[in-house]
Amino acid sequence: MKRLIAALALAAVLAPGVAAAQNANLTANFGEVRINAGFTPDPYRVNITAGGSIDAYTDTNLPAACVGDISNAPDYEVTYSAGSLPLVFRTRSSTDTTLIINGPDGRWYCDDDSWGDGDAEVRFNRPSSGTYDIWVGTFNGGTASAALLITETP
Repeated sequence: MKRLIAALALAAVLAPGVAAAQNANLTANFGEVRINAGFTPDPYRVNITAGGSIDAYTDTNLPAACVGDISNAPDYEVTYSAGSLPLVFRTRSSTDTTLIINGPDGRWYCDDDSWGDGDAEVRFNRPSSGTYDIWVGTFNGGTASAALLITETP
């Protein structure tokens, strides 16, 4: 019986499986910012390393539209005081990147390629004030240098 339990424990450790789900409560990998509507400079730019060990597509906590490999913790956290302008998050990288955002309303927003050439964009036309937790994923695995751009200009 002890051998069976040991074998099952070893198999559980060695078997490939779904990585732990992302966690918006963790400290963001590349920091955080508090910004108000009308912020400058616009766009606000953050250099990050995109990607991680979690396959967003197989993560049952995320909508099916979410794709890319992401980290457990958010990459960046934005606390935003809204005005009348839209709030837009974009990626810029030499590799195909994705965006996954947990908005102030607790809902998930995802994109792959809407900004063209493998770059992602999530647009809030009537943004809410509050915290936006942002993951920048890589579409084909691994990690890559990327920039997260935050703008109020369409």
